[in-house]
Amino acid sequence: MNQFLIMNVLVILASYLLGCFSTAYYLVRWRTGQDIRQLGSGTAGARNVGRILGKGGFVATFLVDAIKGALAVQLANWAGLSSVGLIAVLLAVVMGHLWPIQLGWRGGKGASTAFGGVLMLDVTLGLIVAAIALVLLALTRRFTRSGLIAVILTPLVAWFLGVDDLMAGGLVVLAALLLFAHRASFMPQPLSSHST
Repeated sequence: MNQFLIMNVLVILASYLLGCFSTAYYLVRWRTGQDIRQLGSGTAGARNVGRILGKGGFVATFLVDAIKGALAVQLANWAGLSSVGLIAVLLAVVMGHLWPIQLGWRGGKGASTAFGGVLMLDVTLGLIVAAIALVLLALTRRFTRSGLIAVILTPLVAWFLGVDDLMAGGLVVLAALLLFAHRASFMPQPLSSHST
């Protein structure tokens, strides 16, 4: 195994472990002593932290999770990884966020981490995707769905921006991961027994 391959494997592993740092879990545990996965919506993400700790908790969680994604991609850039390596690192940090080993594989949904990674990968792409999400949010007032539509459009936007095929393919995989993590958002909600 040559040195470059070892470097790739180490950076990908480090990115997964970085993703495992669950901001929502540790922030809520620190502030309340409780497991966020037992509170609110039951997810370890910024929106649920916002429900429990308020807007400050939401912003802090979103920013730290986004920084995780950005740091992983920057580490890959520093290590001189190829396009395949960059995508592998982005997927690894998001997978660490989704399935953190130290929390029994139950983490957040990965949107903030993915956004930070995409922004570091290609600033223009990240800003366009953020703008799409904000416009959709203003039109629909649906936070999660606006973000998911922007996620679905990310590979298409990347293709229009002229990214290479491997990078575009990796972004398709990233979008699929995030859609899988948010699959409950597409499920019909059970009717309440009190509904008429």
